Amino acid sequence: MTRGPLSYPVGPVDGMLTSAAHSYPDRLAICTPAREMTYAELDHAVSWCAAGLRSRATGSVVALAAVLDPLFAVAYYAAIRSGNTVALVNPLLQQDELAHVLTAAGARIAVVPPAVADRLDGARLPSLAGTVVVTPGPDGVDELLRLRPAGRTSGRPPAPVPDEPAAIQFTSGTTGLPKGVLLSHRNLTTNAAQVASAHGVTGSSVTFNHLPTFHPMHLNSAVCAGATQILCPSPGPAAAVALANRYGATHFYSLPVRLARMAADPGLGDLRFNTVSVIASGGSALPPPAAVRLTEHFGIPVIQGYGLAETSPLTHCDDPRRPRLSSVGPPVADTGCRIVDVGSRAVLPVGEIGEVQVRGPQLMLRYLDRARPVTEAGGWLSTGDVGRVDEDGWLYLVDRIKDVFKCDNWLVAPSEIERVLEQHPAVRECAVVDCPHPFSGSVAAAFVALHDGVAADRLDEIVAATNARVPYYKHLHHVALVDTVPRSANGKLVRAELRTAMLDRVGRS
Repeated sequence: MTRGPLSYPVGPVDGMLTSAAHSYPDRLAICTPAREMTYAELDHAVSWCAAGLRSRATGSVVALAAVLDPLFAVAYYAAIRSGNTVALVNPLLQQDELAHVLTAAGARIAVVPPAVADRLDGARLPSLAGTVVVTPGPDGVDELLRLRPAGRTSGRPPAPVPDEPAAIQFTSGTTGLPKGVLLSHRNLTTNAAQVASAHGVTGSSVTFNHLPTFHPMHLNSAVCAGATQILCPSPGPAAAVALANRYGATHFYSLPVRLARMAADPGLGDLRFNTVSVIASGGSALPPPAAVRLTEHFGIPVIQGYGLAETSPLTHCDDPRRPRLSSVGPPVADTGCRIVDVGSRAVLPVGEIGEVQVRGPQLMLRYLDRARPVTEAGGWLSTGDVGRVDEDGWLYLVDRIKDVFKCDNWLVAPSEIERVLEQHPAVRECAVVDCPHPFSGSVAAAFVALHDGVAADRLDEIVAATNARVPYYKHLHHVALVDTVPRSANGKLVRAELRTAMLDRVGRS
C-alpha cells in the first residue's frame, strides 16, 4: 500500500504558520499548563523574534535547543524567518556532544536554556558568536521577544526557494557521533503534510505532546493542519492523561519507553481518556504487550511510525483505522519502500528480510560533511535497518544491520529475542546484545529488569521459558539483572554501550 498523492504547502517553512494565522487567528495554537498562544499571537511573536535574530545574523546557522515549551516554536520559526538555517539540538546532550553538533553545524548563535548554557561554558566553539539564554516556562517567550533591538530594523530577507536549506537535524548517534542532516523547506513542508494526512490531523484536532523534547515533526504537522498543540512537561502518566482530558486532546504522542511504563503502571486502571482517539508511538519499537494492554484498557488504537532524520523524518505510519501489531505501517503519501539483500543489494520479494530502502520528496538534501546525497540509483536511501514488507505493503522492522549477528552462521536479530523475553509476565523491560563465543561466533546475552516484587532467583526460570520458544541459535547464554535498562537521552537502546557493559560482566564472571 502507498498513500498519496497529496497537495503540499508552497513556500518557506514559516509560511505554514503565516497561513494558519491568517485563516485561524483566534484558534489556540500551542499551550502548556502555564501559557497559551493563539495562532495570531504565535505568528506575531515569531516576526518580532525574527527581527532580533536578523540583527545578529543572516544567512548563517542558529542552533536551538528543542525544549518542550512554546518558546521553542517561536524560536524555531523565527530562526527560519530571519533568513538563517535552524540547527536542532537535543538539550539532554552533555558538553562533548553539544560541542560536536554546534561545531558541525557551524552555529553562529545558540538559543538555549540555562542548563545547556552551563554545559557550553568552557567548550571550544570556534564559529559561535553569541548565546541567547532563555528559561522555559511562562516567561520564556517574553525573554525571546526582548531580542528585538530598539528602533527600526531591516525588513524580511528575500523569500527562500523551496530547495534551499531550512534546518539541520542530527541523527540519534546510537552508532557513533550524531551526523548533521541538511533539510530543505520543501522537505519539511512536504513531510508536515504527509504526517498530518497519515495521522488524521486536521484543523479540529488537538495534538498532545508527551515527549521529553519538542520535535519539529509534531510542531510542523500541527501548524500545517491548523491544529492545537498541548505540551505536557510532566513524565507521569496520571498527569498526562488529566491534561489531555482537560484540553480535549484527540491525538496522544509519546515515546515507547513512556508508553511501556504507562502500561505497567499500577494506577493504569484508574486512568481514562475522554476524547483521545489514537495513541501514537515513535522513535523506537514499542513492545507488543504494552501496545495490547493500552489498546484493551483505553479502547483506542495504538500505532507506531518509522522515519529518520534523513527523511524529515516520517516515511511510514500504521493506519489507526486498522492497526497491525508490531508493524510501522505502509509508506506515507508519495513515498516508496523496498527491501534489498544485505550482501548482493538485489531487490527482495514480499516477505523476505533484508535492508529497508526508502525514497520520496522528504528525502534530505545531503549530510553536512558530504557534497552529495547518499543514495543509490533511482534515489533510494539505504536506512541501515533490517525489515520485511508484507503483501499489503506494511513494513515490519527487525533490527539495525549493525546490531544483528551470526550464531553458527544463523542470522540473529536481538530485537526478535527481546520480543519473546518481554512477554514473560515477570519482565518489565529488557535488552539483548551479542557476546563472542569461541565456537559459535557469537551468542545472545540479555539485560533484564523485573517487575517490582519479583524475586531475582526467578531469572533461571525466565531464561528457560524464553529459550524454549526460540531456535537454539537464539538461546540466551548470559543474563544480567538490572534495575533499569540503560538508554540514550532520547530513550533509545545504545547496543554498542550495552555490549561493552555485558562483556565487562561476562569477563568478571
